[in-house]
Amino acid sequence: MTVRFNHTIVAAKDKVRSASFLAELLGLPEPQPLGHFLVVKLSDGASLDYIESSNDFPGQHYAFLVSEDVFDSLISKIRARGIQHWADPRGQHPGEINTHDGGRGVYFQDPSGHYLEALTVPYGGW
Repeated sequence: MTVRFNHTIVAAKDKVRSASFLAELLGLPEPQPLGHFLVVKLSDGASLDYIESSNDFPGQHYAFLVSEDVFDSLISKIRARGIQHWADPRGQHPGEINTHDGGRGVYFQDPSGHYLEALTVPYGGW
C-alpha cells in the first residue's frame, strides 16, 4: 500500500486573499471553491484547502519543493512586490535566499501570518 499526502485545511483571516496570494506567487491554478473551502491544487494533486476563521490561530509552516524556474519566478515576484523574505526560518537574514544542499530556498509570510518556504532541493540533498 502506498501513502500520499492529499490535503490539509489552512485557517485564514481572508481565505480569498491568502489562497490567491499562494496560487499567484507559485504560478498555480486559480483557487477553486469546494463547499466552504477555497482550494489551491498543487502540481502533485495534493491541495491546501483554505477556510476563513475569525478565531486567533498560530501561524503554521508550509514548505514547497519547487523547480528552478518556479523559484526564479517566485523570488522575482517577492522582490518586485516588496514582500519581506528571509534566507532562514528565524528571519536573521532579511532580503536574502539560502543555498543549502546546492539548491536555493526562501522564507516569507502569507497575509494570514503563515510561514511559507520554497526550496529547490530537499534538505539533505537528493
